[in-house]
Amino acid sequence: MRRATLATIAAAAGVSLPTVSKVLNGKDDVGAETRARVRQLLAEYDYVPVGSRRASGHMLVDLVFTALDSPWAVEIIRGVVDTGLHVVVSSTDKPRHHASWAASLVEARRAGALLVTSQLTAADRRVLADSRIPVVVIDPVDLPQPNVPSVGATNWAGGLSATEHLLRLGHRRVGVIGGPAGMLCSRARVDGYRAALDRAGVPFDPELVKHGDFRHEGGFRRAAELLAMPDRPTAIFAGNDEQALGVIEAARVAGLSVPQDLSVVGFDDLPVAVWSSPALTTVRQPLTEMGRHAGRMLADLIAGRPVETERVELATELVIRSSTKEPPC
Repeated sequence: MRRATLATIAAAAGVSLPTVSKVLNGKDDVGAETRARVRQLLAEYDYVPVGSRRASGHMLVDLVFTALDSPWAVEIIRGVVDTGLHVVVSSTDKPRHHASWAASLVEARRAGALLVTSQLTAADRRVLADSRIPVVVIDPVDLPQPNVPSVGATNWAGGLSATEHLLRLGHRRVGVIGGPAGMLCSRARVDGYRAALDRAGVPFDPELVKHGDFRHEGGFRRAAELLAMPDRPTAIFAGNDEQALGVIEAARVAGLSVPQDLSVVGFDDLPVAVWSSPALTTVRQPLTEMGRHAGRMLADLIAGRPVETERVELATELVIRSSTKEPPC
């Protein structure tokens, strides 16, 4: 018998992939002639439906990152694997053609998908819903979407606690280097920073706000800009640990000592935070638990069990180490 993907069947039938999915899942908004043609091709190609795959133990799920070259991704993967799901890890550093991505997921006969710092379009959701392929988003880049479960962290609270720590030490010129301005987690962390300033009665200076790319090099460049200011900050809150390490490097290049001349706070609490010099004060984001929780949600959906809540936010925690102290006199 011949085997093929749903896309092959759709092409042979002269219809769209969603139409094939509707026939496969018993939807009633497909014409009788089209339905018969698609069913005949499904039989000829010996297509195995998603439900049958699940029953027979074929439980591969896609775990999709925007980038894999980060210890941040390793922590997420560790949590997902802990749940017992069999994952295929992939990455894309380019904007995806969403319809083709969703179609490829259907064609690969995946049981489900976990998307990290990604967002689903309406076209994605339609194709996946028609094929009954569940999706869970980890750390969504925008506001949560209806019927798409997601797992994140308390980014606003983390930004607040990081900045309040610096203010309690006596800093009043506090810079912040966020991630991409359009990302939900980045905006929330910067908003938490602003809220801390407001609570302390410290005037907000937009010149002290920079946005990077959540990478070491971006942290270095943005910190160099802040440290070149005539009235430079005495402390910098970086939107993640990688950027914070870039800030420390920029301080050294500028002839400044951390924390004697500049205090630095990161976000994530990656393993490298403990081993950096000085050890990095940071906001612990429960990355492994985020992956674990998302994996459990996806496993429930694959098994046909509803999730208790569609939006989960896990708590962050300030971890004080050696990269922060009182500002110089």
